[in-house]
Amino acid sequence: MNVKNADNRMILLILALLTTAAFCQSAGIIDLNNLENYANQPVPNYINKDNTPPNNQISDAEATLGRVLFYDKKISVNNTIACASCHQQAFAFSDTAMASTGVNGTTGRHSMRLINARFANEAKFFWDERAASLEAQTTMPIQDHAEMGFSGENGDPALDSLLTKLMNIDYYNDLFTFAYGDSIVTEARMQRAIAQFIRSIQSFDSKYDAGRSQVPNDPAPFPNFTLQENQGKQLFLAPPVFDPNGNRIAGGAGCAGCHAPPEFDIDPNTRNNGEVAKIGGGTDFTNTRTPSLRDMADENGSVNGGMMHNASKNSLLAVVNHYNQIQIVAGNNLIDPRLTPNGNPQNLNLSDPEKQQLVAFMRTLTGSDVYSNPKWSNPFDSDGNLTVILPNITAIDPVSDQLPSQIELAQNYPNPFNPTTTIRYAIPESAPVKLTVFDVRGKIVAELVNAFQNAGEYETVFDADFLASGIYFYRIQAGSSVSTVKKMMLVK
Repeated sequence: MNVKNADNRMILLILALLTTAAFCQSAGIIDLNNLENYANQPVPNYINKDNTPPNNQISDAEATLGRVLFYDKKISVNNTIACASCHQQAFAFSDTAMASTGVNGTTGRHSMRLINARFANEAKFFWDERAASLEAQTTMPIQDHAEMGFSGENGDPALDSLLTKLMNIDYYNDLFTFAYGDSIVTEARMQRAIAQFIRSIQSFDSKYDAGRSQVPNDPAPFPNFTLQENQGKQLFLAPPVFDPNGNRIAGGAGCAGCHAPPEFDIDPNTRNNGEVAKIGGGTDFTNTRTPSLRDMADENGSVNGGMMHNASKNSLLAVVNHYNQIQIVAGNNLIDPRLTPNGNPQNLNLSDPEKQQLVAFMRTLTGSDVYSNPKWSNPFDSDGNLTVILPNITAIDPVSDQLPSQIELAQNYPNPFNPTTTIRYAIPESAPVKLTVFDVRGKIVAELVNAFQNAGEYETVFDADFLASGIYFYRIQAGSSVSTVKKMMLVK
C-alpha cells in the first residue's frame, strides 16, 4: 500500500469524523445567543417586489420560532406531520408526491414550492388564492381535518387544544418568551413566526442571477449564458404574435407575460392556465396562483416534485408542451385570456430546438444554497428533541420604579477588554430590542440581543474572542428608538 495515500485517507477519515461530531453536537440545539441571520439577508438590487406586510417584518427571533414550528410534528394531532413533511428543503420546499400525506388522508392538491414566496406582488396564497395572506395561510393546514387534524370538526380537537399543547412544551416557553416577551401561545403569534420563516427562504445564487448582476436589464445577453440559454431567455421574454386563429407567426413564447423576471412571480391578475384536472378525477377551474418559477428543477434538471396543482407535469419539457398547445376543457370560463388569443386556444408552434432553448433557460433559475443551508433546515435531532440555549442576558431590575424616560446605554466594562466585556442598558417600555456591535467600517460583527424585552435594566456579556484587536462600536435599538453609539477597545 502506498504510505502517502494511506496517510491522506487517514487524514480525510479523521476530518470526516470531526465534522460528523461537530454536526451531532449542534443537532437539536437552538442557541439564542447565536441566531441565524434571517432579517438582514443580502438581496440583489434588481429585486424590487416584496409582499412582506409592514406589521410583520422579519426578525431573527420570530423567524427562529417559525423554523421550529415549521419542522415540529407536534403541531399535528397525532405528532406525525409537520409543515416540512409536505414542504421539504431538499426539493425546493415542495413534495415529490403528487398529493401529500396528512393525518387523515391526503391533500387535494400538490404541495406548492415555497422558495422566494416573499418576492412577489401577489399577497394571496394557495393555488386557489383562498388565503388572503401568508400569515392567514400558515395555520389553515393545521386546522384541516386531512392535513394536521385540529379542525374542530369530525371529532377533531379545535386549535385551542394545540395552543394549550404547545404551552406545555418547555422549548416553546423559551422561544415565545424570547420572541414576544411571554410564553403565551396564540394563533396570531404562530402565524407571524411561521410566515417570517417562510418569507426568509430565498434563492438568489443561480446562474441566472450571476448573469443578471452583470447586465443592465433582462433582455441584454447574459455573458455567462450559453447561446442556447440566451435564446431561451429571449423566447421567454418576447410576446408572441398570433394570427386570427391563435397560431404564433412571430415573436417569442410570452412566458414573462405572467411570470415576469427577475422575480419570476405570478401576475396577481392571472386566471387559470388550462390545466384543470383534479387529483383523483374531475375538474377544478379555481387554480389561479403558482409559485415562483425559480428552482422548479434541481441542478440536474429534474423537477422538484410534479409541476402544476395536480403534479401532472414531470419535466420542464412537459410544462413547455402544455403551453405550446393549450387545450380548453368544456366549461372552463376562467382560463387566462392571454392563453386564448382572438378567442382561440394558444398554439405557439414551438420547434423542438425552441422547446429545448426554453428548458435550458428555465434550468438557469435554479440555485444551490437553499437546499442545504442550516438556517432553513430541521432544528430537531433524529429523535425529535430540541434544546434551547437561553440568551446571556441578565435582567437586573425589570420592575424598577426609576426607569429612564428614554433608552440608556452604559459604557462597557472593562474597557479596554480582552476578550469579554459587560454591557448594561435600560429600556423605558416593552419593545423588540436589538443590541449590535460593528467595526470602524460600519459592518455589523455581532448581534448581542435580538428579542422582545419588557421594560427594565439589563446586562449582557460580549465575548470578542473571534475578533481582532481594534476599536469597535455598539448601539441599541428598542422599537423605533435608537441610542447614541458607544465606543470600546479590544486589546489582545
